[in-house]
Formats: sequence, C-alpha cells, structure tokens
Amino acid sequence: MAYNKAKEEKKWRLWKEAEETQMRKLGVDESTIETLRTHDWAIFNSDRRYYQRMQETGTYLEGVAEDTTQPEIKTVDDFLDSIENQRLYQVLIKVDRLTLQAILLQLQGFSVAEIALLLDMKEDAVYKRLGRLKQKIKKIMG
Repeated sequence: MAYNKAKEEKKWRLWKEAEETQMRKLGVDESTIETLRTHDWAIFNSDRRYYQRMQETGTYLEGVAEDTTQPEIKTVDDFLDSIENQRLYQVLIKVDRLTLQAILLQLQGFSVAEIALLLDMKEDAVYKRLGRLKQKIKKIMG
C-alpha cells in the first residue's frame, strides 16, 4: 500500500495535539512543549522520507522483477533448456519424451487427471512415470 503523507501527517497532528493537551494539564511549560513539538516533527519528517524511499525502492524492484521474468516454458525443449543444474539436466535428457511432457504439464498446473487426458494415458500410468522420475532425481541429487 502506498505511503500517504497527508493521512500520516493528519494522524501525527491529532496525536500531537492530544499529547500537548495532556502535558498542559500536567503543568508543563510552553517552551518545553514547543521543543518537544519541534523534535517530534523532525522525527516524523525523517520517518516520512524513509517510508517514501521504501515505496520508491519497492516500485523500482517490482519493475526490475518484471523485466527479468523468465520466458514461459511451452515445450519440452524449452523446459530442458531452462535447467541450470547439470546433474538434474543429465537425468532429464535420458527420460522419455512422454514423461517430460507430463512433468511440463504438471509444472504448468495441470492435474494428473488432466495430464492423463491430454497425453491419452491412464492416470495410474502418469503417477508411475512421475514417481519413477522422482525416485531417479532423489537418487542422483541425494
């Protein structure tokens, strides 16, 4: 949520007025109240600058993240090209295309039932293929 200086300043002023009213009831002299007001205002401005910078940094980082997003993986070859871990890559290039297609569909959010329909397989076959590959990866990756 964006930092709203006017809203925060209004909250600060209401808080400060209530505090000063309380201090006057307790008999604190006006010069001390004014000194505290000046000090608190400096802190408020420091905080405001911090929150505005944080907001600007967040906006900048969101823009950088959007610029560096990975291209969408649509094919098995794209999937294999995206693998950076060499040991994992060596395991996956030895796997049959049908299993790789099942993995790719699973990464794209398809359920096992949907994968089975798309690849014209039984659900049990999909589970077995994914399970076997998982075991291979666990064995190699430790």
